[in-house]
Amino acid sequence: PCMPMKNDRKKNGNSNLELRQVKNRTTLSETMAYSGQIGPSLLACDLSKLAAESQRVIDAGADYLHLDVMDGHFVPNISWGPPVIKSLRKALGPAVFLDTHLMVSEPEKWVEPMADAGASQLIFHIEATQNPEALITKIRSAGMKVGVAIKPKTDIEELNPIVEQVDLILVMTVEPGFGGQKFMSDMMPKVETLRARFPSIPIEVDGGLGPSTIETAAQAGANWIVAGSSVFKEEDPTNVIQLMRGAVNSAAEKRQAA
Repeated sequence: PCMPMKNDRKKNGNSNLELRQVKNRTTLSETMAYSGQIGPSLLACDLSKLAAESQRVIDAGADYLHLDVMDGHFVPNISWGPPVIKSLRKALGPAVFLDTHLMVSEPEKWVEPMADAGASQLIFHIEATQNPEALITKIRSAGMKVGVAIKPKTDIEELNPIVEQVDLILVMTVEPGFGGQKFMSDMMPKVETLRARFPSIPIEVDGGLGPSTIETAAQAGANWIVAGSSVFKEEDPTNVIQLMRGAVNSAAEKRQAA
């Protein structure tokens, strides 16, 4: 479950050939479970220039893009839905990996629209569904990879029945719904426990990540890093992306050597 399944939906950014063509970097499918992956969170960009801002961070070395979908019910804020993501996919082309985080009630209703829009990976909240196994099957059948997210107050033991069925675990390091919150370092024991139990599954963290907090997250075992304002506030985000990826890779090497 830790490596991406083969996916022939080229429009959704999962084609190995297409990913290899992005600056000749190693493909996500070859490295996603082990190395640092930096995904700028588009909520933090200049939303009047969504496609240009997305391309700017991809050109600066971002490994993927993180899109928070909020419905005003599961969380109090509202962001965007399938039409915006579909337009973004059309603008960016097939190779960019769109990591789509559903902060919504009834995520089952969003699977087919998001697949049609071009989402590469769909992350649902364990708190939002009564039947996570059926939802996982539905997402895979729609041609996307599957992630599961937990809010700060949710016990990681709730993930036990499904961890082996997903491609990624997202540990929220802020309360979901708004950007710009401070990083919750007290979530790191969750990451440490998950990393000890599942050495090769990708663990994503989202909320308050940047140069001042990346070491804490990396040492705990996170390797997919969602970063918003810390990336988009830079005129040239190349250095901050490289810094965060380097911190994750260094921590991973130390764990493997231990």
